[in-house]
Amino acid sequence: MDFTVYKPNPLQSREVAVDTLTAIHTRRSVRAFAPGPVSEEDLQTLLEAAMAAPSAGNAQPWAFLVITDPALLERVPDMNPYANMAPRAPLSILVCGDTAAEKYPGFWVQDCSAATQNLMLAARAIGLGSVWTGIHPMEDRVAKARDLFHLPETLIPLGLVVVGRPRTEQKRENRFAPEKVRRNLWEE
Repeated sequence: MDFTVYKPNPLQSREVAVDTLTAIHTRRSVRAFAPGPVSEEDLQTLLEAAMAAPSAGNAQPWAFLVITDPALLERVPDMNPYANMAPRAPLSILVCGDTAAEKYPGFWVQDCSAATQNLMLAARAIGLGSVWTGIHPMEDRVAKARDLFHLPETLIPLGLVVVGRPRTEQKRENRFAPEKVRRNLWEE
């Protein structure tokens, strides 16, 4: 197994495939990937975007495990039945909360969720597709992820983001629902 630690590179200016609002409105859960790897540069972009997320008290209680080993990716559906596309993707990123790094206990879920969303929007912006497959709070999935990826007790796996080149184009869909919005008070 590869235990490479990713060292941060200075942020580099690079051209992106789409602007921020287009990325937000066209991001979709991609479950079918075209053949081919994700470059190290693109992977670095995803991880930098994830780590640019806000966190409670700026604690940044996240940890990321990049999974590219085909044998491990084959075993992912045994851990999470909703991640059965992982063996056909070039990589997955396990997003974990690090309870040892928490400043405010319990907020790691929100912090890691923001990091996951940033990662997925960055993927869309550079022409990649992704899907967030949930692990926490399903205790059986958490236990299986701990076992499969040899996680220390301080890391709690929140979700697995499967990443690759999408087979189909991601199109804009208007999901705005005005009936879900109130002002000031929910009920008068």
